[in-house]
Amino acid sequence: MAIWRLPDTVRLHTRAGRDVTSQWMDLAVPAMELRAATVLDGEAVVYVGGRVDFSAAQSRSASRPARARALAQLHPASYAAFDVLQHPDHGDARHLSYLQRRALLRELLEGLGPPLQAVPATNDRDVAAFW
Repeated sequence: MAIWRLPDTVRLHTRAGRDVTSQWMDLAVPAMELRAATVLDGEAVVYVGGRVDFSAAQSRSASRPARARALAQLHPASYAAFDVLQHPDHGDARHLSYLQRRALLRELLEGLGPPLQAVPATNDRDVAAFW
């Protein structure tokens, strides 16, 4: 899912380009805290019983807005951001190296916290093996 922070609003789009903002308002509202002209790429996830539940996320995405609100009350969503596609100061970030984009992503999300967060990353081999 891509989060587009526009000057006056937020739009959430699937990879196919479908607008799913109304199904994921529990992500859209906190995304208003992002700086305008930000576009993030990531995954909307729903935890059920402490585990990621892909079928719960699929159900939410396929729901009408009223049903999606009810599902959000039951199991709020989280957004696992893994890339920044557009940055408010640097514009189109896709040409930058992954390390540069990762630094920009962390900077954009700094201080926001859940439900919007960067996917964890490490350079430590032991930590990666543990994950």
